[in-house]
Amino acid sequence: MAGLIEDYALIGDMQTAALVCRDGTVDWLCLPRFDSHAVFAGLLGTEEHGFWRLGPAHAADAAPPVAARRRYRGDSLILESEWDTPRGTVRVTDFMPPRDGAPQLIRIVEGVSGRVPMRSALRMRFSYGRVVPWVHKHEGRTVAVAGPDSVWFDTTAETYGKSLTTYADFTVAPGDRIAFTISWEPSHKQPPPLPEPEQSLDATEEFWREWVDQCTYHGPYREAVVRSLITLKALTYAPTGGIVAAPTTSLPEDIGGVRNWDYRYTWLRDAAITLSSLLRTGYRDEARAWREWLLRAVAGDPENLQIMYGIAGERELGEAELDWLPGYENSGPVRVGNGAAHQLQLDVYGEVTEALHLAHMTGLARNDYASLLQLKLIRYLEQHWDEPDEGIWEVRGPRRHFVHSKVMAWVAVDRTIKLIESGDADGPLEKWLELRDDIHRDVCEKGYDKERNTFTQSYGSKELDASLLLIPQMGFLPPDDKRVIGTIEAIQRELSTEDGFILRYPTTSGGDENLDGLPGDEGAFLACSFWMADDLAMIGRVDEARKLFEKLLALRNDLGLLAEEWDPRLKRQVGNFPQAFSHVPLIDTALRLTASGAYGG
Repeated sequence: MAGLIEDYALIGDMQTAALVCRDGTVDWLCLPRFDSHAVFAGLLGTEEHGFWRLGPAHAADAAPPVAARRRYRGDSLILESEWDTPRGTVRVTDFMPPRDGAPQLIRIVEGVSGRVPMRSALRMRFSYGRVVPWVHKHEGRTVAVAGPDSVWFDTTAETYGKSLTTYADFTVAPGDRIAFTISWEPSHKQPPPLPEPEQSLDATEEFWREWVDQCTYHGPYREAVVRSLITLKALTYAPTGGIVAAPTTSLPEDIGGVRNWDYRYTWLRDAAITLSSLLRTGYRDEARAWREWLLRAVAGDPENLQIMYGIAGERELGEAELDWLPGYENSGPVRVGNGAAHQLQLDVYGEVTEALHLAHMTGLARNDYASLLQLKLIRYLEQHWDEPDEGIWEVRGPRRHFVHSKVMAWVAVDRTIKLIESGDADGPLEKWLELRDDIHRDVCEKGYDKERNTFTQSYGSKELDASLLLIPQMGFLPPDDKRVIGTIEAIQRELSTEDGFILRYPTTSGGDENLDGLPGDEGAFLACSFWMADDLAMIGRVDEARKLFEKLLALRNDLGLLAEEWDPRLKRQVGNFPQAFSHVPLIDTALRLTASGAYGG
């Protein structure tokens, strides 16, 4: 059985990522890309669906021992796990070297004290656990082959096969270092080069040290900010600049429920806000790469802008269910692909335009096509901003006039007006000034409940929505506007859990009908809780903002990682993991609180 979501550590190479549990088991790894089929899919099923465990030997009828300590080596994505056993202490170092060639997962076992018996158990299952590969020896190396894929297993330890699993039993003493490596290569090509684990370890550590040194944030929350930045970097697909929302699929928002989605794609919204956080902390190369990815993905067709694309800009992300996988803690179905790709979500025009605007304001070299794209997006919004859509939360119910979508349409027009006024683009300024005023007036008249002094989720509704917290952050209204303050206080009253965390929206409104077209419930959405902390700081309630922020920091696992949501009933993380949409607002709130001086000693 897989561990708790927060029991996992992330390692990756900016092309794919693995999740490593506290007991030394790799339960999730897709090769060679984030969105490839999984070789280890035990996270969403059982050990029969693929895993790689490396840790102290244990009795067959006993649970694998969990590490007594684990940490990332400094500011890196190199994981160190240590076990204290009756026979001594052992350390396992796990990492994936940033690469141009074959993806590798390297695990180095090091004896610390005593003599510790160890075991490696490697069960590769291709196509999300469905296909048993042909495992054989080739010139002294172990290789697993299935269709177009091959995975090569290299170690100096003696190995043997049993029950369709490759084992190695060995003992380490102080100073011993034994490495294990798996490398992926297309099955029709020559074998990948023999790994060089120690050199790769040094190069990986140097890569992360140099990357973190670029960070311009040196405030009181630096540890949390840097770990979040490293996580965001790990979710960036280096060959194209695309940024995945998370490296996993179908980790449930509701344990045992059906709210299970594939997040291994590039949402324009998530990628745009990720870009904004990276720009605010000194990372321009990532911004430049993402802008180029955007221009390729959208191409000459902004009228058919999708809300998400594949990491190389692919448009077809058809959704399917893997019925041979029972799902994480029996939360089915397990889905790959994402049917929301072709939804209409008007807010993405605002997020993309805001990201391009911020890149321009922070000195990123001008790109004429980026400016042209921005103008084309506004011309589309001119004709469509007043239509209903599915909104930021991708509801699978009927389209509505979501207030947040209208606000972000206003943002898109506002930022484009600023681009024209700066002299860096030409457009019908007077016409778009009038459009900006029209959208603003429409939202304030139709999306605001005067009796309750709050904006609402959609025109004519009574429900609230945490995305309304972005109204002051986007500059739609000033923080001291009574309508903003009223909205913040209403969301605190109606969408807050007992712990003070914020739900996205009420999933039901009386009766049994779910507002988002899905059965079941969900936890507190972490991004929304960070937004609340931001808003509280903006309206002068800085002590309250700081306390909420620090409560949110306490939800991170021992390695500083966050999933999408927090289940207030089960007191555990839920949803895909780690989640860019949680780590981005963590960074933004830390920057805001630091600027306001609202932090503890």
